[in-house]
Amino acid sequence: MITIVSGLPRSGTSLLMQMLDAGGFPVLCDDERRADEDNPRGYFEYTPVRRLEQDNRWLADAEGKALKVVSPLLYHLPKDFKYCLIFIQRPLDEVLRSQAMMLNRNGQNSAGDDPALQLHFERHLRAVDAWVEQHSNISRLTLAYAEVIADPRRTAERLSEFLRTDLNLERMAGIVDPALYRQRTA
Repeated sequence: MITIVSGLPRSGTSLLMQMLDAGGFPVLCDDERRADEDNPRGYFEYTPVRRLEQDNRWLADAEGKALKVVSPLLYHLPKDFKYCLIFIQRPLDEVLRSQAMMLNRNGQNSAGDDPALQLHFERHLRAVDAWVEQHSNISRLTLAYAEVIADPRRTAERLSEFLRTDLNLERMAGIVDPALYRQRTA
């Protein structure tokens, strides 16, 4: 079994990885992408995930661990494994604003409030839902970012129940910092 933490970029996947790590669940990540202003506690990424489509031989190393895989890469997970998918959802306007802030901070142009990009993400999320439903080797827990922030203890409990393992719920809940929820829907 491999635990996959997924969602759109800037939806809260790093926060979930931090919570799992704090709770005592093994995570597969490296330090290649350092913490920065956009993710002050780190990204919890594993560099080989970026090339999942071209090379997935390393995936066996993720058995029994949590691994962050942004939603566009989910389609490249091989069918040879069973997955516990923890999918986080966040309002698209918040995701887009967060992405725009990050890109602007890095000197890149962003689409920001582009309706076409929002439509693309909406279609993508529907496609991911359909794809997951077609795979019997995937069990799924969907979390809402705002609920994770509002009730981190309940989120920790849900994660522990879903993963069928005892986790340090207090430490998990203590990771959540509402001050880092900077792009809120009005």
